[in-house]
Amino acid sequence: MKRNLLFLLCLLYVCIATGQGDPLQKIIEGRRNSIEQQQKPYVILISADGFRYDYPEKYEAKTLIALGNQGIRAEGMIPSYPSLTFPNHYTIVTGLYPSHHGLVNNYFYDANRHESYSMRDSKTVTDGSWYGGTPLWVLAEQQQMLTASYYWVASEADVQKSLPTYYYSFNDTVSMDHRIQVVVNWLQLPAEKRPHLITFYISNADHAGHTYGPDAPETAAAVHFIDSSIQKLTDAVKKTLLTVNYIFLADHGMTQIDVDHPLIMPVFDTAKFIIPRGAELVQLYTKNQNDIPDTYNRLKEQEHGFKVYLKNEMPAYLHYGDKDDVMNRVGDILLIPAWPLTFTWGSSSKPNPGAHGYDPYLVKDMRAVFIAWGPAFKNHVQIPAFENVNVFPVVTKILGLTYEKKIDGDSKIANQILK
Repeated sequence: MKRNLLFLLCLLYVCIATGQGDPLQKIIEGRRNSIEQQQKPYVILISADGFRYDYPEKYEAKTLIALGNQGIRAEGMIPSYPSLTFPNHYTIVTGLYPSHHGLVNNYFYDANRHESYSMRDSKTVTDGSWYGGTPLWVLAEQQQMLTASYYWVASEADVQKSLPTYYYSFNDTVSMDHRIQVVVNWLQLPAEKRPHLITFYISNADHAGHTYGPDAPETAAAVHFIDSSIQKLTDAVKKTLLTVNYIFLADHGMTQIDVDHPLIMPVFDTAKFIIPRGAELVQLYTKNQNDIPDTYNRLKEQEHGFKVYLKNEMPAYLHYGDKDDVMNRVGDILLIPAWPLTFTWGSSSKPNPGAHGYDPYLVKDMRAVFIAWGPAFKNHVQIPAFENVNVFPVVTKILGLTYEKKIDGDSKIANQILK
């Protein structure tokens, strides 16, 4: 009887550790770390959506402040334009600007495919053909290193016909304690089945920032929740006795919006264009190239509180113009509100008090947090703000992954912060 009980307990442990007891977890069977990759370090890449660069001090996030003092703290991380969720999460894991990897907005139109992409449409989100570049988990799996994702943009998509070995479909109702336990379970797997790269996503700061504004007590509470969650995560991982490297960052920051002076869409013939939803950036995709000049001129006449650009007029430093638009997804005419204004789609609607999407070089509030610690990182180092295309080389260098395709980031930041 005791022998049978022991067997059942062992079986239960294996099921929990491998995720077989978790119906939400998806596992690609048959994969193993190569012998060489089993010796490599571990990285947990954490994104706290909308967590502005100054939130730790602004809201006294004691754990994050201490970890930043212990390891690496950047004065901010500069998101790519537009400073929105999907483009920047994918930039972080590919090292490419949005115009180069193809996720040019949360919602956009592809003139070559004659299709629209939406972050709220599971069909497009999980279709790997929408995504250019090589995300970190694909690169690692190609080199026989296992990866796991507890949410990240594109982690549910078969990019280059590949997925993380362990991953989840997005479900923001899952408790933080459960998510942390899953990470621990992954790190307790046998060496040949243990992921060396784990991506981890937290949405609380973004939700609070949009709904209540970046200065609201609800946003402070979200920051404190995230701070305590990072403490719980590091404490739990410590018990595995593995030495793990952590990168805590965000896709973008958050700013207070002028809710009393919303911008109403200018008057033009909308039937001639495909117009995905947008507030801090509105993209017009023409159905007929001949309609562009007259529409552009009409919009320029109404240019008050916003700027109108043809694609070839976009500032070069944003990497969002005609020359950068490798997948023809940026749009033909772009309407960009002046900060802190935002477009509304209806005369009676009022914008949320918090928003992002603005030029990160003009609006400092768009800057994201960046904190890193662990055995691969130097100690007690503060660095200036840097572009988020440079995170990719940091992770590849820690994990010993090689890449041949050209990216937009470089190794300068990696050389500054890694031992």
